[in-house]
Amino acid sequence: MSRARPWILGAALVLAAALVSAIIPSEDSTYAAFLIRGDHRGADARTLSATVIGTTLTDRVVSADGEWAADGNWLVVELTASSPRTEVDAEIQLATLHVDGLVFQASERIPDSLLKEQLHVGTDTSGVIAFELPDGIRHGEAELRLTTEYATPQLDDVVAVPFSLDDADTAPSVDLRRTALGAP
Repeated sequence: MSRARPWILGAALVLAAALVSAIIPSEDSTYAAFLIRGDHRGADARTLSATVIGTTLTDRVVSADGEWAADGNWLVVELTASSPRTEVDAEIQLATLHVDGLVFQASERIPDSLLKEQLHVGTDTSGVIAFELPDGIRHGEAELRLTTEYATPQLDDVVAVPFSLDDADTAPSVDLRRTALGAP
């Protein structure tokens, strides 16, 4: 038995080291953002409150004034947003869509986008955010992530709203509406 004791002790130490390695967070997670997950409609975080009104997959988007249009595989997200605490730097700076491990950033070509629009405390601002997706991405689970930081924030919150692309409406063309104060 005395010959087996060092082997058993060595195996126990290796197992303990593996357990410690498994439970220690990665270096990236030390500075990662906090995802404030909402339900399929919206979420409230420290810097931003957002509610998804609807999602539409379309082959064409047209600006509210009709002067700009683009063809492609578009996802248009209609939402309301507000700032829960302050109007200083209160705007959606970065909107990303996560689909099956892929990340897409909201289009900045859309003239009537809710991106970078001033948000207000206690009053919703309604509008749209559009994502130009590669061909073939029209199904699966997706997650909309919104933040008031231009880059993904470190040690701050990000609103995350899950939804299914399979449940999105479809239309041959979507006329984008201008941002407005209040719910649509």
